[in-house]
Amino acid sequence: MGKQFLAQVIATNRAALIFFFKQRNGASRMTFKSCVSVLSFLTALAVAGNAVAENNVGVAAVLRTLDKVTARTLDLTIGIDETVSYGTLNITVRKCLKRPPEETPETSTFLEIDERQQDEEPIPLFMGWMFASSPALNALEHPVYDVWVIDCKMSDGELSKGSN
Repeated sequence: MGKQFLAQVIATNRAALIFFFKQRNGASRMTFKSCVSVLSFLTALAVAGNAVAENNVGVAAVLRTLDKVTARTLDLTIGIDETVSYGTLNITVRKCLKRPPEETPETSTFLEIDERQQDEEPIPLFMGWMFASSPALNALEHPVYDVWVIDCKMSDGELSKGSN
């Protein structure tokens, strides 16, 4: 383990032990055995939390759109913090994450979707995370359009599987 990680674990556990001492100050003193138990538990939590691989951050999201009236689909590749118009919708991608290949596949994208009205301000329809593996989990509810996540583009030169 790296020195920086161990220092973080020690600092986190020290703060937790101080909290426990203050909580138990009036009742009884915390024994050495209970201190070691708390310290061991918190260290195990910190190590387990650090063992999870980080998601890869993409440079663009590949979204599939459906016009329910015409039954036509279109794949859109939208860069991070870019806005694309599709029908009456403005779709903005804020973040795109993709799990590393050694983990269960998952692509998640944070989207903001607004609907343009004639001579009016755009109406916010959706703001949140969409997941490629579970499109119905957090879906855009619109009578004419569906939008769902297909993939993350990890670099400018890469063509994603879902894009045309």
